[in-house]
Amino acid sequence: MSFEIIFVLLALIGMIAMLIWDRMRPGMVLLSVAVLFMCAGILTPKEMLEGFSNKGMITVGLLFLVSEGIRQSGALGQMVKKLLPSQNTTVFKAQLRLLPSIAFMSAFLNNTPVVVIFAPIVKRWAESVKLPATKFLIPLSYVTILGGLCTLIGTSTNLVVDGMVQEAGYHGFSMFELGKIGIFIVLVGILYLLLFSKKLLPDSRRDIYADDENNTGNLRKIEVVLGPRFPGINKSLGEFNFTRHYGAIVKEVRSGGECYTHDLEKVVLHEGDTLILWADDTFVPTWGESSVFLLLANGKDREVPFSNKKRWLTLGLLIFMIAGATVGELPVMKDLFPHLHLDMFFFVCITTIIMAWANIFPPKKYTKYISWDILITIACAFAISKAMENSGLAAWLARNIIGLSHNMGPCALLAIVYMMTNVITELITNNAAAALSFPIGLSVATQLGVNPTPFFVVICIAASASFSTPIGYQTNMIVQGIGGYKFTDFVKVGLPLNIITFLVSVFLIPMIWSF
Repeated sequence: MSFEIIFVLLALIGMIAMLIWDRMRPGMVLLSVAVLFMCAGILTPKEMLEGFSNKGMITVGLLFLVSEGIRQSGALGQMVKKLLPSQNTTVFKAQLRLLPSIAFMSAFLNNTPVVVIFAPIVKRWAESVKLPATKFLIPLSYVTILGGLCTLIGTSTNLVVDGMVQEAGYHGFSMFELGKIGIFIVLVGILYLLLFSKKLLPDSRRDIYADDENNTGNLRKIEVVLGPRFPGINKSLGEFNFTRHYGAIVKEVRSGGECYTHDLEKVVLHEGDTLILWADDTFVPTWGESSVFLLLANGKDREVPFSNKKRWLTLGLLIFMIAGATVGELPVMKDLFPHLHLDMFFFVCITTIIMAWANIFPPKKYTKYISWDILITIACAFAISKAMENSGLAAWLARNIIGLSHNMGPCALLAIVYMMTNVITELITNNAAAALSFPIGLSVATQLGVNPTPFFVVICIAASASFSTPIGYQTNMIVQGIGGYKFTDFVKVGLPLNIITFLVSVFLIPMIWSF
């Protein structure tokens, strides 16, 4: 084992430890490691910066703006309200109407805004029809993840892996190629949730301050979910004066499945925590569009100042983007427009610019709608993946995986790569998991002399299939606080779904993309 392999391996172990410790944003952790590799001569400055100009990374950034335009139009909120039955329903019937539709929507939109829009609507609806909201919020998060597996743009992880595939010199994924396996996972996953989630999920947990809402003068109960830009992350409420910053009183903190109502000044705040506040009527208009909160709900529908004409324009642009990227990959289109690359990047650029000029999202504020930490994480993931190749670590790990498998064949190795990727994504971020697994999967396929596409696909699925913990995926963190779930609730419902997704993927992927 060479010095470079040992150096990169130790650096990656340290990176994973830092990500689990969660004292620094993932983007900064990965950027620090990439700079370290450059200083050690494992990466050239050009190789370190290549990820920042990668089409996949830029596409993710533009899709944030498209998703924001859809969110601000109010179109999704109107759709989900029509899906929800108004009375005389059961958990099974409501899930049957709701889950497939949300999975379909999340295939074309960023998962986080889908959950941010739907979670408070679903919670209010469940309370109005006397059903436990806890029976719907975890399934809501899970089906957004499942839906994202079906298209190239369904999740940023798919675009990251697609970018790495093209960087490695292979043909990237088409718009619906991942849907060949994704649709089976979605169908089986929804069937599992319909049959078992009602039994496995808890009944509604008591909202401590619900009864006090009308007894506080001009103050109202408001729920907020802390975003990555919240300035009090990793500080206690005693250190961070929430009332001075936001003019609201914190009455309850839900963090990591625990509910804190006493000695709040000692509670340390983390991204994804839910805070129950008492605030006046100015709080929502003031902070409703702020990026410091992932979600803000006061029990009322927010007014959307969009005309029906502009709402239809927004939906038309979304359809134009999806259809254009799909048709643009056809050979006939390549023959008709040989000098244009009519891929997702091409159409998302056009859609974003039209949305900005049509004021579908405020063009003067466009930077606030982009999650820069995710983009930096993705860009640095390309550099770290390259460092694993340059140092020989990816090839060394691949040789050891093959050796430990005792010549069990590519299907067994595919299962090992899946499990490795899935464990990493449950502990750290999905994009970092894809970055670490990609060069290993590619090296395994190369050393076996087989088609690497099944390994590329399995990394896409495994890096996104985060169901067993609330920390593995942002949508899980959002619904944890809103629903008052404990960590064990995700294990009980999510672990079987992890196993189901693993079995379907390992069985079907080699049949769809042969070795």
